[in-house]
Amino acid sequence: MRAAAAGAQANQLTALLLTHLHSDHITDLNDVITSRWVTTFAPTPLRVLGPPGTSTVVEGLLASLAPDIAYRLAHHDDLTWDPGVEVTEHSDGSVLDEGGVRVVAEPTDHRPVHPTLGYRVEFEGHAVVIAGDTVPCEGLDRLCQGADALVHTVIRADLVQSIPVPRLQDILDYYSSVEQAAQTAARNDVATLVLTHYVPPLLPGAEDEWRDLAAAHFDGRIELGDDLHTVSIGS
Repeated sequence: MRAAAAGAQANQLTALLLTHLHSDHITDLNDVITSRWVTTFAPTPLRVLGPPGTSTVVEGLLASLAPDIAYRLAHHDDLTWDPGVEVTEHSDGSVLDEGGVRVVAEPTDHRPVHPTLGYRVEFEGHAVVIAGDTVPCEGLDRLCQGADALVHTVIRADLVQSIPVPRLQDILDYYSSVEQAAQTAARNDVATLVLTHYVPPLLPGAEDEWRDLAAAHFDGRIELGDDLHTVSIGS
């Protein structure tokens, strides 16, 4: 639904990148596969690019969709093929290079979730980095060098530390804090830092608190990456 609201319909997608296989990052994958299949009028497999383990996840999703697939094949005479998905697993390097767009992957550090990836998307001399969930690490630094923008999952470590619940405290060791994300951006001469996937949720009225924590470590532009927020680069 968010992709559609941003103007990207399911049948326009040619490839999908996964940073890792945590449930909150793949929950909508089954809907993307199904929606693209029923709104495409020729067999055109969706490419799914992700870390090792992605094939197992996609196979399981397709198995869970078997009843739905059968219903739709029975209902639509002109739909005569199963949803096609082509999975490519990778650990680093160039994963996509076509139409002037190049995507490079590097390993990140979200342990015990392993393996995990970040991506650098390059087009016409500009670059945007998708960090995913990770603590600061060498792989992310390599992706970020001189990038126009870094989109980074962040937590408010100060808020999480104040909540005496072990299961919440556990997340402190595998996410970057706002401050750490800002330091990664500064260390690698990134122009714009986009904070996203806020933990805990960013409450209305607290926006400046998050920006100020980042600004203490990063002199560039700081954006709060709410859903459907647009950031222009290269102007």
